[in-house]
Amino acid sequence: MTSRPKRSIGHDGPARVVIENVTPQIDCGRHPVKRVIGDVCEVGADIFKDGHDLLAARILARRPGAHHWRFFPLAYDYDTDRWYGRFPLDRIGRWTFTIEAWPDVFETWRDELETWIEAGHDVSLELVEGSLIVRDAANRAAGLKRARLMEAADAIRDESATPDGRIEAALDGELRDLMAKHFASAIVTRWDRNLQISVDRERAGFSAWYEMFPRSQGKKPGAHATFREAARELRRIADLGFDVVYLPPVHPVGHTHRKGRNNRLVAKPGDPGSPWAIGSEDGGHTAVEPQLGTLDDFERFVRAAKKLGLEVALDYALQCSPDHPWVKEHPYWFNIRPDGSIRYAENPPKRYEDIYPLNFWPEDWRSLWEASRDILVFWIERGVRIFRVDNPHTKPLVFWEWLIADIQRDNPDVILLSEAFTRPNRMKALAKLGFTQSYTYFTWRNTVQEVRDYLVELTQSEMAEYFRGNFFTNTPDILNEYLQKGGRPAFRVRLLLAATLSPNYGMYSGFELCENVPREPGHEEYLNSEKYEIKNRNWNAPGNINDDIKKINRIRRENPALQELTNLSFHRSENNQVLFYKKSVPGNDLLIVVNLDPTEVHESRIHVPLDDLGIKPTTPFEVEDLLTGERYKWRGAQNYVRLDPSESVGHVLRVVRPSAEDDGK
Repeated sequence: MTSRPKRSIGHDGPARVVIENVTPQIDCGRHPVKRVIGDVCEVGADIFKDGHDLLAARILARRPGAHHWRFFPLAYDYDTDRWYGRFPLDRIGRWTFTIEAWPDVFETWRDELETWIEAGHDVSLELVEGSLIVRDAANRAAGLKRARLMEAADAIRDESATPDGRIEAALDGELRDLMAKHFASAIVTRWDRNLQISVDRERAGFSAWYEMFPRSQGKKPGAHATFREAARELRRIADLGFDVVYLPPVHPVGHTHRKGRNNRLVAKPGDPGSPWAIGSEDGGHTAVEPQLGTLDDFERFVRAAKKLGLEVALDYALQCSPDHPWVKEHPYWFNIRPDGSIRYAENPPKRYEDIYPLNFWPEDWRSLWEASRDILVFWIERGVRIFRVDNPHTKPLVFWEWLIADIQRDNPDVILLSEAFTRPNRMKALAKLGFTQSYTYFTWRNTVQEVRDYLVELTQSEMAEYFRGNFFTNTPDILNEYLQKGGRPAFRVRLLLAATLSPNYGMYSGFELCENVPREPGHEEYLNSEKYEIKNRNWNAPGNINDDIKKINRIRRENPALQELTNLSFHRSENNQVLFYKKSVPGNDLLIVVNLDPTEVHESRIHVPLDDLGIKPTTPFEVEDLLTGERYKWRGAQNYVRLDPSESVGHVLRVVRPSAEDDGK
């Protein structure tokens, strides 16, 4: 983004160098870009000035909590007329960087000296000029470096020495390195802003989520399970290959206007209600539903998950049942109607009588905001470092920006997933304001063109800098028509797509059993939704896709190409029902082919990007299907695939590099 040049540091005159279009940045530096620890930040900039002087430039980077800059060089690329550099991100938290550039007086002189020498000119006067430049640098140095520079200045100017000796001293490589470190600060131009990078821990960039309702994990049909019973299911979830187990709200469920099964307005005795109707006489957001157990039981659940390599993610839903303690303690934290009653949650013509939304702008809004923050702090202190945030788009954006910054100031490892199915700009704004991950439109992208267009936007536009999508195959609220009509093959297709297109993906329990019956035709609500009742499942029921899930999660862990987002490229398939894409990192190239039609067999010729893979058109090579272990020998760009959804919905093909002997044929 273009910026006016800033006046140079330590100099009263105008800046000598123009610095423009610095990347990466979002909205002129208003928001940080996102990275994961271990990444390298690639920086680019347009840097130039009048005349023919050579320039030098560097990155100034500051780690989270540090007070001093670290310096990294920028190098000029002639073809793009642009400067590039990089620096490693080795600490989580908020990084800062900017750019400095200056006329490189010594390099300009050195370059001109070599040109005059090659042209056969007398360079006596140029050598005198050079000695003055070196002496000036010596005056800015100290100790041995100062002595070395003084010695070099004298050697360059020494008229008793041979011309060749003086030139050799001027072009000495060690002198060049010393001069690069002792430029004149008075001629430096620093770019007029500092940019920020939000660096998260590894799980922010690569994760597999499993959503479970703890109350449904018991063995007795219809009986409310406890945390202790739910903990017994953690082994199964870990064995499936997940690393995050996400729990809907575990707080006390309200009684007033409690919803019955299938979202009936009146609950029957024994109906557990919606977990999102938070709060009762047993407490609010910092309490647990008594039927689940105690806070100690919850903490034991978290520790049990950790032993299995699982992290617990907790739902963070800022809304209250009419029985929530806040309703009596702080009634004006809610929306008061003209008759003095509190407004229910509404989405006309629907009204959710079991929930009161919060009013984030009461007179004492600071108290409400701090109380909302303290909920997160409470659960962080009990071992939770991941939160799925319910409907953040219905709360003020400025609230989220404040809250996330405040939480991550002391807890930079906390991950927050935005569950905002809303208009594009609002979803993007939430990601920019600090949400670590975001739900996406993936669930509703089911054709080849829809998938391609959406993934290109996520991976090749500016969104890649800040929007870290989490591809959920389904949720308790979303049973897509594709799953309703496509049967078991549709579940396998969506699993394969979610797990290989995005490094972050998730599923709601029951997906492995291909549950696909809607409450009524044309709606995405489940029949007998677990939001309103306790469900007991046989996880090994006929038709399950447990083996698919285990295999795909193992493939994800073993192949670094599936652990990144922006390394995705789409390639030609001659059948518009067959999606073909590549995921590559050095040493790991995957070609993935998926039949998006769950009802019919499809054949296609796919066009392998041989140039991208560094394979000659005449060189035979092998691909190994990581889903089946089968190997295929291919030659050339065009190769044949046949996918029968009743057997195999796709291939995950690892390119086996041809031997040097084969490559030479």
